Amino acid sequence: MRRFLNRFSGESVAARTLRGSLWTALAFGGENLLRLVSNLVLTRLLFPEAFGLMAIAQVFLTAMQMLSDAGLRPAVIKDSRGDDPAFLNTAWTVQILRANLLWLLVFLLASPAAAIYGEPILAQLLPWMGFTIILQGLTPTAVWTAERHLHLGRLTIIQLGVAAFHIVVACLLAWQMQSVWALVFAALVSSACKQAAYWKFVPNASNRLFWEREALQSLFHFGKFVFVSSIAGFLVGQGDRALLGLYTSMAELGVYNIGYFMAMAPSLLAVAVQKSVIFPLYRLKPISTDPDSREKVFRARRLLATTMIVFSLTLSATGPWLVRFLYDDRYVSAGPMMALFGLTIVPLLTLRTTGQMLLAMGDSKRFLNTVLVAAIFQTFLLFVGVRELGVVGAILAPGVACVISYPLHMQYAKIYKGWDPVHDVGLTILGMLGALGICIWHAETISTLFP
Repeated sequence: MRRFLNRFSGESVAARTLRGSLWTALAFGGENLLRLVSNLVLTRLLFPEAFGLMAIAQVFLTAMQMLSDAGLRPAVIKDSRGDDPAFLNTAWTVQILRANLLWLLVFLLASPAAAIYGEPILAQLLPWMGFTIILQGLTPTAVWTAERHLHLGRLTIIQLGVAAFHIVVACLLAWQMQSVWALVFAALVSSACKQAAYWKFVPNASNRLFWEREALQSLFHFGKFVFVSSIAGFLVGQGDRALLGLYTSMAELGVYNIGYFMAMAPSLLAVAVQKSVIFPLYRLKPISTDPDSREKVFRARRLLATTMIVFSLTLSATGPWLVRFLYDDRYVSAGPMMALFGLTIVPLLTLRTTGQMLLAMGDSKRFLNTVLVAAIFQTFLLFVGVRELGVVGAILAPGVACVISYPLHMQYAKIYKGWDPVHDVGLTILGMLGALGICIWHAETISTLFP
C-alpha cells in the first residue's frame, strides 16, 4: 500500500499525472453527483419546460463563447512563455475584452433567438444569463498555469465547493420562485462565487491589464485556427439540442437534456481528463521522438478509454430502470435514451482523441481540419436524422459522424506516431458489440422513442 501511495507523491511527471487524473476524476464525479442531486430536487420543484429553456439558453451562450474562442487556455498551457507575467497579463486582457464583447452580442441577439424558438421569455432570460460570460472573463490566468503544471487539487476543491453552493442556492430559489428565473439567478450567484474563490485561494492569482505585441502575436498565431475550429466544435457539441429545440417542445427538450447528461457522463469525463491531464502530458512527454514516452501515453489512453467504456455500458444497461427509480413519469423517456446513447458514446471515447495531441504539438491547423470534417458530417446527419427520426436521429448522428471522420484522425495521428490500433480499433469493436447487445436487450423501450 505504501509503495502504491508513494507513486502519487513528489513532483515527477508520473506523480503529477496520477494526481491530476485523480483530481480530475474526483472533480467530475463530484460535480455530476451534485448535478444529479440538484436535478432530483429541481425536477420536483419546477416543470420540464424550465429545463428545456435553460438548455436553449446554455446552447446559445456556448455558441457565443465558442464562436469567439481565441484558444487562450491551450495557448498558455503549451507556450514556452506560459509562466511569463507579460504573456499571462496579455492573455487576461484579451479574455476580458472578449467577454464584454460577447455579452453585447448576446444582448443584441436575444430577441431574434426568442423569435426563432417561439419562446418570448428568452429575450429577457438570455441577457441575464450572459452576465455569467462577463464573470468568467475575470478568471485569473493562475488557473491555467496550475493546469499547465498539473497542480489540480486546489482547483478541484473550489469547483466542488461552488457546485455544492450552487445546488443550495438553486433549490432555495426554485422553492421560493417556482420559475425558470431561479436557475438563472443561481447561475449568476455561483459564477460570482467561483471567481471570488479563484482570486482568493489559487496561488499567484494576480493579473492586470497589459498589452504586449509579441505575446499578442503568439496568442493570435495559435488561436486563429482554434477560433475557426471552435465554430465547428459548437456544431459537434451543441448541434443536437439546437436543432431539437426547433422540432420539439421545450418539455421534450428538457427530458432529452436530462437523458443526455446522464448518458454522456463517461464521454464528458474522458474529455475532462484529456484536457486536464493527457494534453499537458503530451507536452511533458513528447511521443513523436521518444518510444518510451509513446508507450506510456498509449497505456494511459487505453486505461482511460477502457474505464469509460465500462462506465458507459453500465449506464446504458441500467438507464431505463435508473430513470424510473430517480424521476417521476414526466421524465421516463430519458431511460431508453440512455440505453441508445451507448452506440454513440463508444466511438466518441475511442475515435475522437487525436485533437488534444495535435493541439499539444502546436498543430492547430490540422486540429481545425478534424473538427471541421466532423462538424460537416454531423450537421448533415443531424438535419436528416432529427427530421426523419426525431430524438433517435439526434442521439445517433454524433456517433455515425465520428466513425465516418475517423480516417482523417488516423492519418494525422500517424504523422506524430500517435496512432494506436489497440485503442482505436480493438476497443471500438469490443465497446460497440456491448452497446449493440444492450440496445437489443432494451429494444422494446427504445422503440417508444421512434416517431
